[in-house]
Amino acid sequence: MKYLRANWKLILAYTVAGVMVSGCGGGNKGQLTGVPHREKWFQEEPFGMVYIPAGSYLMGPSDQDVPYALVAQSKSVTIPAFYMDHTEISNNQYRQFVYWVEDSLAHRLIGGDHLLEEGDYGERINWKKKINWEDEANADALSELFLPETERFYRRKEIDTRKLNFEYYWIDLKAAAARENREQGQKDRSVFIMKDVINVYPDTLAWIHDYTYSYHEPLTNMYFWHPAYDDYPVVGVSWKQATAFCIWRTQLHNSYRADHGESFVQNYRLPTEAEWEYAARGGMELSPYPWGGPYIRNSRGCFLGNFKPMRGRYEDDGGVYTVKVTSYWPNDYGLYNMAGNVSEWTSNAFDESAYSFTHDVSTDYTYEAKDGDAPALKRKVIRGGSWKDVGYYLQTSTRSYEYQDTAKCYIGFRCVMSFLGRDKADY
Repeated sequence: MKYLRANWKLILAYTVAGVMVSGCGGGNKGQLTGVPHREKWFQEEPFGMVYIPAGSYLMGPSDQDVPYALVAQSKSVTIPAFYMDHTEISNNQYRQFVYWVEDSLAHRLIGGDHLLEEGDYGERINWKKKINWEDEANADALSELFLPETERFYRRKEIDTRKLNFEYYWIDLKAAAARENREQGQKDRSVFIMKDVINVYPDTLAWIHDYTYSYHEPLTNMYFWHPAYDDYPVVGVSWKQATAFCIWRTQLHNSYRADHGESFVQNYRLPTEAEWEYAARGGMELSPYPWGGPYIRNSRGCFLGNFKPMRGRYEDDGGVYTVKVTSYWPNDYGLYNMAGNVSEWTSNAFDESAYSFTHDVSTDYTYEAKDGDAPALKRKVIRGGSWKDVGYYLQTSTRSYEYQDTAKCYIGFRCVMSFLGRDKADY
């Protein structure tokens, strides 16, 4: 009897355990089936972007290094699939960012029903509430956004662009992945959340301060805000402003998706220089230019990009300064002006020997320079050449740099987004 009682206890224990396991199974009959009812996912093509398939290529000079710069070697690298803006960011696209910052400041100054209280998230802007800039009731609150009367030209009431500051955040995943941080276990995650504040308005005076003894005042006066230049590339934007734009664009898109119960997408960001060069080549091996090359003219003698031809005959290629972002023929990926028009910021720090130590898959080298760092540490890679450059800088492999906190009238940018998955063929 004692033996039977012991067995009954054992049988009862197994029965209870079996009920618990079957109860957690959710109809999977005890098999490993994964979490049920997961949301179906399809990678939509981001507006204004083109798909760049994954691939490998020989990064670096496809021809002799004419000025013997020795800032690039040939290296075989592999790039995962991603999306890239088919044009440089235009004045009108960047103006959406500027107006968003302006409106967000106005909403906060007015307060009341222009703001929402949302539990743990605290105070948020009520974007459904429109701003009446002409309403007398808002005049006092909004007055600090405008130039003081002593600074107005012909008493025009204009926004004080010095106040258009954008507060933004990002996560320093490289720091979080560092060995010393991983070995410390459950470190406070807030130390990896980075914050910065930057003025978003382009440096329109770049047209003047970049050149001496040259009359560029008309461009300073009109280039960014006049409708005539809406489809021209934005310039006078520093690397930090371009980075802030990418973060704002990500939050704008993902906030919309969250409000409609949709999953987030990958971050918008500046391209790595390896991604930029791969995209510029348009799928062609050893192509010195985005159109294949080796010449900058077509068979009819027409120039294929906007640069400085013929020893300063700027207009021979169709434009004295910048031209519209959809000018000339796109490359085989559908990307416009990957050579000429404006040079483009990349995410990478500039180091002459970077190709020697970077990885050969998703090649990347970054350094987040602080304001007090030496100027050499603030160098960021720019690619593509511009309207004021000679043909050498239009080559897909040519590397150059500018300092992250400077803005030039010949540097713009475009965004990329990593592809979610392996390839379009998977969907």
